[in-house]
Amino acid sequence: MARLTKAQREWRPGMPKKRRSTKVMFASTVLLLEAFVAFFATLAVFGLKLGEFPPALILGVGIALSVVMILACAVLAKPWGIALGWILQIVLILIGIVEPMMFLVGALFGLAWWYGIRTGIRIDSEAAQRELEQAQWNAAHPEAS
Repeated sequence: MARLTKAQREWRPGMPKKRRSTKVMFASTVLLLEAFVAFFATLAVFGLKLGEFPPALILGVGIALSVVMILACAVLAKPWGIALGWILQIVLILIGIVEPMMFLVGALFGLAWWYGIRTGIRIDSEAAQRELEQAQWNAAHPEAS
């Protein structure tokens, strides 16, 4: 029999499902898309700048950056996760030193990151307010629930 996760062991019938942060979902989406962009930028730099840089350096740095972006999705819920995401935004923009088109691509993804974080925070706060108001209404009207 498979091992149960902590959440599965602690679950009881009627328990409300914990709401996942919209900010984390938006940030994860942007980081995952950036990981693909970093990988394809690595291939572009590999093809265009092969004589200027060693192939192992190009592929190693590019693939490592893609992997770090994917792994960063797992820590976005932690307090330092969003800061790591901002650092990765700067790194993506700085790839433009090697391939100038990445200045534009990195800036656009940085804008998408900023918008996703800002909008996610707003949506999360609105959802928390709705849950609070619903709990207050349920407490005031026990016969309705």
